Amino acid sequence: MAGSTRIDDFMDEAKRAADEILDTTSSGKKILVVSHMDADGISAAGIMGKALFRAGADFCVRIERWMDENVVREALLYGGGEALLVFTDMGSGYLDILGMNVGNRRIIILDHHQPIGEPKESFIHVNPHLHGIDGAREISSAGISYLVAKFMSNSNIDLAHLAIIGALGDLQDKYEDRRLGGVNEIIVSDAVKSGYISVETDLLFFGRETRPIHKALAYTTGPYIPGISGEEDKSLAFLNSLNIELKRNDRWRALRDLSQEEKRKLFSALHDYLISQGYRSDVALSLLGTVYVLVKEEPWTPLRDAREFALLLNATGRTGASGLGVAICMGDRGRSYEEALRILEEYRQTITKYLRWLGENPERIEEWENIYVLHGEREIDEKVISTVSTIISTSLPKPEKPLIAYSLIPNERAIKVSARTNDSIARMGLNLGEIIRVAAERCSGIGGGHDIAAGAQIPYEQKMMFLKNVNSLVGEYMARLKNIGGKNNVNM
Repeated sequence: MAGSTRIDDFMDEAKRAADEILDTTSSGKKILVVSHMDADGISAAGIMGKALFRAGADFCVRIERWMDENVVREALLYGGGEALLVFTDMGSGYLDILGMNVGNRRIIILDHHQPIGEPKESFIHVNPHLHGIDGAREISSAGISYLVAKFMSNSNIDLAHLAIIGALGDLQDKYEDRRLGGVNEIIVSDAVKSGYISVETDLLFFGRETRPIHKALAYTTGPYIPGISGEEDKSLAFLNSLNIELKRNDRWRALRDLSQEEKRKLFSALHDYLISQGYRSDVALSLLGTVYVLVKEEPWTPLRDAREFALLLNATGRTGASGLGVAICMGDRGRSYEEALRILEEYRQTITKYLRWLGENPERIEEWENIYVLHGEREIDEKVISTVSTIISTSLPKPEKPLIAYSLIPNERAIKVSARTNDSIARMGLNLGEIIRVAAERCSGIGGGHDIAAGAQIPYEQKMMFLKNVNSLVGEYMARLKNIGGKNNVNM
């Protein structure tokens, strides 16, 4: 847990943002919330949307793929140029872009990415990194939005579970037993207190609450299990080989129905199977961890498990239907939810298809001196390259080497880059967000993110130059870390 003084200062900034929002609401002025399209950004937007609705605000929510000057210009026009702008899960990495365009407009930024540039005095910038709190592990943008909402009204404590969904969607379960830690612990406590969340330890199968056990195993891609993930018949055969009862009283059993002994047997068999496939032991151990159950959601639905809820939100965002995700966060369980379920199933099948394609085309993942490169080109849709890179990065033979994945952005002559590294390497001091930012700027692109995960957009003709820059910068970083014994704050 971060030190109390740092948390107090961070909370003070969150309260400033809440006070500004309430003052704007009281004055009758419009509020525009602009957020990112991933699970964390959609959760953050849903939290702010619900809090603003309860406060009686005149507001609008927009979800964007990334921030650029066009997004800023359009936002500035909303409400006749008089609206309060609230950026969630974006903004901190583009402070200079904002500063050049907004004049003296009052702007609120609720973001957990590493700040780049200096905010203007008219900005209220709520960012954990400014207070010595790790924004990659201790709190997400949904968590920041929740804290602001709670300062707006203590009744918004019932939104804490949405912040947990956002944190899990951003893979912040980096603590022992894959639990949330840091400031997120405060939010988990609120969610438990409000009666929305229960915390358990279990196998982390996709569909542990909702699907027959053989389907849950087949749908699991974190980690990707060769010959089982995406293969229901082979998953069924694997379970049958363990003599695990799949049906009882003519009803399929879900993971939650299995006894502790059955779960131990299943985990042991999967552990041995993954080892036999060349995976490291820690990859197999990632199948077991902390589960966050949304107890007020209907059993046998994807909303029951917080990680599945996050995947549903990510699916809506990555397929251009982020409005459905925001509506679900704000309580819609009707038409929006039904459409999102359809999108989730298609999204899951798409991810499985790409993982299978990579298994059949291993040459698309190249090992360089200091990095791995996944050449997605046109074959992997840029909307899902970040999800694919996250899954692939957990099973690389040399985990000390970051993965740099990219796909072509149609009609833009540019590539979308998604970079991932091992948590232990990041904790040593490798700052992938800074490396990607520097390499991108050298190639007329933009980039940044966290020490463990980052992204960029690069002109296509600069692709190889960018990758060579990243490879070189990672090598320099690692050499410096070795020279100083793994201390942090290595300067580029």
